[in-house]
This record gives sequence, C-alpha cells and structure tokens, in this order.
Amino acid sequence: MTRLDKLIADKLNTTRSEAKLLIKKGEVFVNSNAIFSPDFKCSEADEITVSGKKLSADKFVYIMMNKPKGFVCASEDRDEKTVVELLPDDMKIKNLFPAGRLDKDTTGFVLITNDGEFAHSILCPKKHVEKTYLALLDKPVECSVIKDFESGMELGKEKLMPAKLSTENEEKTLAKIVIRQGIYHQIKRMFKKHGLEVLELKRIKIGNLPLDKNLKEGESRYITQDELKLIKEV
Repeated sequence: MTRLDKLIADKLNTTRSEAKLLIKKGEVFVNSNAIFSPDFKCSEADEITVSGKKLSADKFVYIMMNKPKGFVCASEDRDEKTVVELLPDDMKIKNLFPAGRLDKDTTGFVLITNDGEFAHSILCPKKHVEKTYLALLDKPVECSVIKDFESGMELGKEKLMPAKLSTENEEKTLAKIVIRQGIYHQIKRMFKKHGLEVLELKRIKIGNLPLDKNLKEGESRYITQDELKLIKEV
C-alpha cells in the first residue's frame, strides 16, 4: 500500500506538495469516493481519479506520438524542446523516454514508454523489428539505388542490413523505406551516397503497427496491448 499523495506525485510526475494540494481541494477520488487525506493508503489496483481524469493503473505505459518538426527525441534536453515535454499533462509520468530516435526535423511515429525491456526488444537489430518511412527526395530514385538498399549497402566502413526501398509516385521522388537499424542519420546518408537529398522524412510504421491517421502532428494516444503485439510481429 502507498500513500495517496506519493502515488499521485509519481503518476503525474509532480511534487508531493502539489499532490497534497489537489487532495485537499477535493480533486481526488479513490474508487469513486472523495479523499481529503494525503496519507490515505491505496494501491495500484484502486481506481484513482484526479480532476476528472482517471490515472492509469498499469505499471508500464506505451504512447504513440505523431512527432512534429522541432522536437528532439529525448526525455530532457538543456537546449531543445523534447517529445516528452510535448505530451499532455495527464500522460506525463516519471521515467518516460522515447524508444528510438527521430531527427529533430523528422516527423511521424515515436513510441514513448517507461518499459526499458520492451524498448530494447524493438530497437535491437537482432529482433528484426522493422521501421517504415516515407521520404520526399529532390530527384527520382534509380533502379541501382533500390538494388543497393536491398543488397545491404556499404556506408562508410559499415555494412548495413538489407533494406526495402520502393517508389510511391510517378515521378519516383516519393520513396518508402523499411529498415531494421537506426544508426545516425541512416536514411539520409543512404540516399546521399547516391546523390539524393531527403527533403522530408516521416516514420509511418513500427513493426506492423501504423501511425494512427487520426493523430495530428503533436498529438499522442495510448497504445493498446493488442497493438503492442503488432509492433513485435516480424
């Protein structure tokens, strides 16, 4: 059993003093009963509502964000705005981090969680969890580029895992890329090797789970347990 003020502070990533104030103002209900005592004992199994919003009872949370440009994939950063800061207040809990990185100017699907083991399982190349992107290019994609992607490109001194590349428009300037790695600026560097510049880049899928088309840029929602299975499917 845990003190109510501590549990609320942990869930909302706030201070104990702020949690106590919410309780004393009558903003907190436990199992539909208003509680005014900060030292009230409760557990993760209790239904706790703060300011009309139900707190998640799950130990781990999994969040899908449609990342806009201008935010870095980090929990905190001294100089830049982070994707965790972009979350609505009711989703902000302790120890959240983005599972994998998108560049500051790359948009699309970012998975934010507090489950380190799950994050490792989808980021490790040996697990073969694919990430799918759309790239807008300054010039058309030639067949030789597709072959190099699919054969396992040599990039600098590194031999990459085979990647899938296809064109999505008549001009052959919109490309879909499926990779299983995530090295520094990988997709941009792969195209640059062939003299192509990436003008826009968006991640649209992790594993078999696509980015929710109803999420506007900057918006987030929780990922269901069934959707988590889609992420890890090969």
